[in-house]
Amino acid sequence: MYKKLGGTVALLAVGLLSQAQKVNVPTVFVDAYKQTEVMLASIAEERGNNTDLVSPRTLENGKLKLVPAKDWTSGFFAGELWMLYRASHRSEWKAKAEEFTAREEKEKFNGGTHDMGFKIYCSYGTGYKYTKNAAYKDVIIQSAKTLSTRFNPKVGCIRSWDHHKEQWGYPVIIDNMMNLELLFAATRLSGDSSFYKIAVSHANTTMKNHFRPDYSSYHVVDYDTVTGKVVKRNTHQGYADESAWARGQAWALYGYTMCYRETKNVAYLRQAENVAKFIFNHPNLPADKIPYWDFNAPGIPNEPRDASAAAVIASGLFELAEYSKNKKEYLTVANTILQNLTNHYRSPIGENKGFILLHSTGSKPANSEVDVPLNYADYYYLEALIRSKEGMKK
Repeated sequence: MYKKLGGTVALLAVGLLSQAQKVNVPTVFVDAYKQTEVMLASIAEERGNNTDLVSPRTLENGKLKLVPAKDWTSGFFAGELWMLYRASHRSEWKAKAEEFTAREEKEKFNGGTHDMGFKIYCSYGTGYKYTKNAAYKDVIIQSAKTLSTRFNPKVGCIRSWDHHKEQWGYPVIIDNMMNLELLFAATRLSGDSSFYKIAVSHANTTMKNHFRPDYSSYHVVDYDTVTGKVVKRNTHQGYADESAWARGQAWALYGYTMCYRETKNVAYLRQAENVAKFIFNHPNLPADKIPYWDFNAPGIPNEPRDASAAAVIASGLFELAEYSKNKKEYLTVANTILQNLTNHYRSPIGENKGFILLHSTGSKPANSEVDVPLNYADYYYLEALIRSKEGMKK
């Protein structure tokens, strides 16, 4: 379990130790199977007859919080189950993955959100990767069609939020980079290049407008739909508009690495490398490489960490290492993160309703989901473990 380490020397010792070791992936997955069995029992108990609740998201005051399919996090648990099936080849995990994936299907027509990739690609996309189920392919394509309706050619981006219309006219958030993977997949699966073109336009526009000279990213960029110009830039879930929200940097690193994989556009590779350089060189990155919730949070070192950001960064780095001349450095940092998450941020077996990682931060400014487990932290942690062992095998 997590223990706060006293001082820089202790943190440095953890960081150096981790660089010399790799996680024993099969052993960690054995623990993940046990925890997920606890989670499945917790879900059954909490859900009861309420079929609208489809997936676990976090803990609130020690109680399991379940969410409906429309919630942006609803697809992650199904994806975790698919990864447990991938690692074990056990039919019971496949059956559970199919069950929880099916709960997401109605979202393929939900045009009121940009989070189609998180919901559908992390569930159906992961399932299709491991089974080639033709029915899953159809859901992915339909979901991409639905997501495409949120694209504005004048802006060049997919609209993110429909809420807070008094604050933003056409908000685009850095998180939206993650949803482009669904569009790229839909082009591969359907032959329809329109999805690919939308993804590239969004990636290019975001690269132009979301980043500061040091390659840190704003969270939100608001656009004028008449002119296509930027109206303002904010960091809604970070400390301040000009601060570097940790998970935002993680989304950027992972997103542009994925875009390079799908397009081979070297500009995306360079962007991912530059974001990685920003993260690595920031004076407030702890030695154990698990970032604080914001790189500029005012109370560092007495600020909450974000294990979810660390897990996303690690998974992204394992992929980026396959494309970059900086392979050794990326693997060292990715393995350091995995080792420290494994040794210091995991839940004891049988506790925390079955979540795997502890100490993530959802939205500190809103005092929401601070120092709690989060399902997307578990998803990207398992993905990073698989990538550390298998690379980017299809």
